[in-house]
Amino acid sequence: MGKAKVFSTHPLFEEARAILDADCEVEYWARPERPTSQEVFQRVKDKEGLICLLTDRVGDDLLRAAPKLRIVANVAVGYDNVDVASCTKRGVVATNTPGVLDETTADFAWALMMAISRRLVEGDAYARSGNWKGWNLDQFCGTDVWGKTLGIIGLGRIGRAFARRAAGFKMHVLYNSTKRAPEEIERELNAEYRDLNALLAESDFVSLHVPLNSETRGLLDAPKFFRMKPTAFVINTARGPVIDEAALVHALEAGKIAGAALDVFEQEPFIHPGLKRPNVVMAPHMGSASVETRSKMAAMAAHNVAALFRGQRPPNMLNPEALQSA
Repeated sequence: MGKAKVFSTHPLFEEARAILDADCEVEYWARPERPTSQEVFQRVKDKEGLICLLTDRVGDDLLRAAPKLRIVANVAVGYDNVDVASCTKRGVVATNTPGVLDETTADFAWALMMAISRRLVEGDAYARSGNWKGWNLDQFCGTDVWGKTLGIIGLGRIGRAFARRAAGFKMHVLYNSTKRAPEEIERELNAEYRDLNALLAESDFVSLHVPLNSETRGLLDAPKFFRMKPTAFVINTARGPVIDEAALVHALEAGKIAGAALDVFEQEPFIHPGLKRPNVVMAPHMGSASVETRSKMAAMAAHNVAALFRGQRPPNMLNPEALQSA
């Protein structure tokens, strides 16, 4: 019996390729630009495995076009790009890469928070411009992070990692989540539960760490921004559609909030032109982008695929029931 045929929408890293190539015949996408949906449909139609990124939409139409497909391995912890229900219906295992990117993403959320509060991007641009005439007392004065109130929306793995870092800044930590955390976690993080409206009203910084689903889409909208302090900042390293971008732009223009730091956007890679302003720091979805973490993510996805074709249970299945229906 020959090796299973797999298509990867990215060349991946060396460790992941070594894992896959031992058990699979892999076709890697090698062009610098991302493949179009038509390209993915064409490449996957005779494949048994698909390794994809969160920019690749895996819906029922793609699954219909790939009748041999047995596994979809998403190189991300979030999987809103994968129709898991359709995968299950067709006996296709779906997997993700949880846990491995928690600390890296929490680090980056803190980097964004520090950058927006201390006007780092503005200062960097000015220092590079050649116009800097020297130190001045009120030059690029920002906002302290030390001792402020931090509101965390979503206290999952990344939210907790983000909260742990607040201890070093003596911050007052509030959180809101779909389920209240156990008391021991609240004590460990020195975090207090609030309903969402109270959290927004009390916080100096609001950081989002929720998955994208029907309950969280548009979670921060115009009424929510109205509840925030005019001196408050929003940080988003979760998913772009969690924020209503038009409402965010209006809140910034009207002075309802002080600023925002965003790694994700509502319609990536499009960025609302109203966000291109000095009190917004933007990054191109790079929260987990360290060499170490992205390599681990790719290797985890490769292990998921290799395990299935060795007759084992993939370690990060989103729909284990697909094995029964396969």
